Amino acid sequence: MSDTRYLDWPFFNPQHVQLARDLDQWACAHISQTHSHDVDAECKALVKSLGQAGWLTYAIAGLAHGAASNVMDTRSICIIRETLARHSGLADFAFAMQGLGSGAISLAGSPEQQERYLAKVAKGEAIAAFALSEPDAGSDVAAMQCSAKVEDGYAVLNGCKTWISNGGIADFYVVFSRSGEAPGARGISAFIVDADTPGLSIAQRIEVIAPHPLATLRFKECRVPLSQRIGAPGEGFKVAMRTLDVFRTSVAAASLGFARRAFDEALQRATSRKMFNQTLADFQLTQAKLAQMATTIDASALLTYRAAWLRDQGQSVTKEAAMAKMTATEGAQQVIDAAVQIWGGMGVVSGHIVERLYREIRSLRIYEGATEVQQLIIARELLKDAL
Repeated sequence: MSDTRYLDWPFFNPQHVQLARDLDQWACAHISQTHSHDVDAECKALVKSLGQAGWLTYAIAGLAHGAASNVMDTRSICIIRETLARHSGLADFAFAMQGLGSGAISLAGSPEQQERYLAKVAKGEAIAAFALSEPDAGSDVAAMQCSAKVEDGYAVLNGCKTWISNGGIADFYVVFSRSGEAPGARGISAFIVDADTPGLSIAQRIEVIAPHPLATLRFKECRVPLSQRIGAPGEGFKVAMRTLDVFRTSVAAASLGFARRAFDEALQRATSRKMFNQTLADFQLTQAKLAQMATTIDASALLTYRAAWLRDQGQSVTKEAAMAKMTATEGAQQVIDAAVQIWGGMGVVSGHIVERLYREIRSLRIYEGATEVQQLIIARELLKDAL
């Protein structure tokens, strides 16, 4: 396990420290460092394994549904994502999508919806997905075009969603569609759409540099019972933002996991690689690089766990989560790039740990709000406070 002295910070309770240690031991024994060519099958297996071991109980809320707590504990989610990311990017993905995909149900679902879906998510028996983005509506959610027209007790969905993680393997999707109650973001509703619902199809599977299940969904006269709507009509945007407020901070935590693993690999290489009758670590240039990497990691961790702690205290963390996400993802990219440089030629060999990390970190600077969007969010919150 990497340096764990950060667990002594006052953000954590004893149960968080124990969670980090227990999960690290489990991951060492159960997560393979070699990846299958069948990413779908590997992801399904990881969800099942995480569920059977009880880790997915932290991805949902509600003791009645098998959750670890009645509320979503952001610090626990962050610790789990950081730990899993250090071992395997796909394991982190599998956990995160169970939480993000079902988060709207945990936060705003009806008792019937929670009973139907959450226990299966926690056990790894149902794979969840979060369907928000569209070809022309990513960061600008208000530009959403996928429609939901009410007819005879059903919402009839038409349109498409893209960049949907777990697309093609999910058992259900939480889909956000324009329902027309008001202009812009106020006219969006959220629906749970089972994967076998007529009118829902997988239009395209998308291949990315760090392989994971990803797809474009097509809705054509897809009839969903209104009992599958999450919350009131027109409240979908609020539901989406509440969900992202939980999991945006956890993206920063996953970035920390990647960065810590890269730093460990860089230290190992620097202290063992012989050059000019000394080790690479004996060169001041290497020492300076290691110092910058360590400082970047600690700065990111402080922002990440501050945001997680604040949310767990019941405070709004829109600004703090954006700061954490921006700093941790950008910082991890820098740390991993430095680790590749320290490893030299071996660092760009396909399949090497730091090469894999280099591919895995890149998307985190984009999804759940690109870095530029985080800057806008931070500035907006600062200006709101100033006026």
